[in-house]
Amino acid sequence: MKLTFLGGTKAVTGAMYLIETKDTKLIVDCGLYQGKREWRKLNFQNFAFDPKSLDYALITHSHIDHIGRIPKLFKDGFRGKVYATKPAVEFSHIFLLDSAHLQKDEVEELRTEPLYTAEHVNMCLNFCKGIDYDKEIKLSNTVKCKFKNAGHILGSAIIEIWAEGKKLVFTGDLGNPPVPILKTYDYIEDADYVIIESAYGNRNHEPTQDRKGVIEDTIEDIAKRKGTLMIPAFAMERTQQILYEINELVENRRVPRMPIFMDSPLAIKATEVFKKYEHYFNKETRGIINSGDDIFNFPGLQITRTAQESKKINETPAPKIIIAGSGMSTGGRILFHEKLYLSDPNSILFIIGYQVKGTLGRRLLDGENMVNILGQRVEVKAQIKACGAFSAHADQKKLLNWIQQIKSPIKKIFVVQGEEEAADALVSKIKNDLKIEAMAPDLGYSIEI
Repeated sequence: MKLTFLGGTKAVTGAMYLIETKDTKLIVDCGLYQGKREWRKLNFQNFAFDPKSLDYALITHSHIDHIGRIPKLFKDGFRGKVYATKPAVEFSHIFLLDSAHLQKDEVEELRTEPLYTAEHVNMCLNFCKGIDYDKEIKLSNTVKCKFKNAGHILGSAIIEIWAEGKKLVFTGDLGNPPVPILKTYDYIEDADYVIIESAYGNRNHEPTQDRKGVIEDTIEDIAKRKGTLMIPAFAMERTQQILYEINELVENRRVPRMPIFMDSPLAIKATEVFKKYEHYFNKETRGIINSGDDIFNFPGLQITRTAQESKKINETPAPKIIIAGSGMSTGGRILFHEKLYLSDPNSILFIIGYQVKGTLGRRLLDGENMVNILGQRVEVKAQIKACGAFSAHADQKKLLNWIQQIKSPIKKIFVVQGEEEAADALVSKIKNDLKIEAMAPDLGYSIEI
């Protein structure tokens, strides 16, 4: 059996891993590269294999850096089955249609043809099969798989694969428990080879219990400043978690009342899908819902679906809160608000998710004081604030603890989906602290196992 790393190597984005056995060829994830221009150019290259020869695509979760090239796979001739959890299938359709729409901007910047269209996205649906956690799936006479809960976003999965007498485990993205709404990730009992993420492989987050206190303090601060609190939020999970946290603060009168806008059509669609899968929620959240509380709605929240409604936010006097996509300020409505309010010293940009190198969000986080937004130079006078406790990714300590729960001797661990410093740091900790062989593969690295 051969394992080849075709994405997500020494980078957070572009996850894709090829497994070839005697009778089966499959990939785990098929993600889009985001961030730096040279990374995004990789999206337009031909696949390193013939898509027509591929039997299966197994998807860990519905973030674009794990699903964003699936329509290109079909465009290039793939007609095999795509397996993902049922929520992941629904979310993927929403996010891939949005990705197809955003291709217009990419085409102009990179001067190339669109990666795919909405037609290719819709074609994918005919080949997608939603499955439940813990259900064993026979892919061939020698290959089977099972999806376990990864606790990262709704429907995210750890994928166990048994092939030719060996067991491989792909973590996808592991969550950062305990978190609102979701159940904690599953632990795996045994594995020969582990392919593990490392977005935060070189650092540890603030304690998760600090989350509510940080957002409470930030809202109180923006009320005193009489400014605008901007929260760039991923449409999937971060938006819903922020709404959950603010809901409790508002209903318990722990923060001053002010207008709060959810200004993301994509997040609005994702939240509607969330409501269909309440049985995936943790026990505490289900209890709140059963008591009659709408965890995604509260006094003061205004949902702005249309562009016209979004523009009217600017007419609302401060203090106010705007939750808008995208989470790394790479597009979406957050850009219009950042262009308007980043130059205001009374305003705050509150970063709650991972920021890939090369994105506007990362540059702001790194302290750039002059940025270009939608063709306009903007001086950054607003406070830039970040809180790792809101991250959806496990930190170094939790990643190591997750590995330690695997009881059988692990032959080797491959560290992926982290920038080079983060991946290398986690490799060192695994080798030195856990005494397990580990490496951070380069793009294209292939190994017989």
